[in-house]
Amino acid sequence: MNALHPIQPADPAVRHLTGRQIAELIVELRAEGREFGLLWPSAQPGETVLNGRVLVSLGNVPASTLINLLALLREYRRHRSRP
Repeated sequence: MNALHPIQPADPAVRHLTGRQIAELIVELRAEGREFGLLWPSAQPGETVLNGRVLVSLGNVPASTLINLLALLREYRRHRSRP
């Protein structure tokens, strides 16, 4: 996962994520994003796959969006913590 190289919604690696793995990513995004006001209390793994895209139920976004948001937050934290 790299903020400079986002994962595309139809990336084959995303298609193989399980509901449990997506739920773990959502928990991580909730924890990482809280500081920035990113709150999705009702987010949950979606059961829907649309055109090869695994969806997350927070407005039906691709799971890749979740992964890319986490990458951006991590990149920001890494740059912020540098002296």
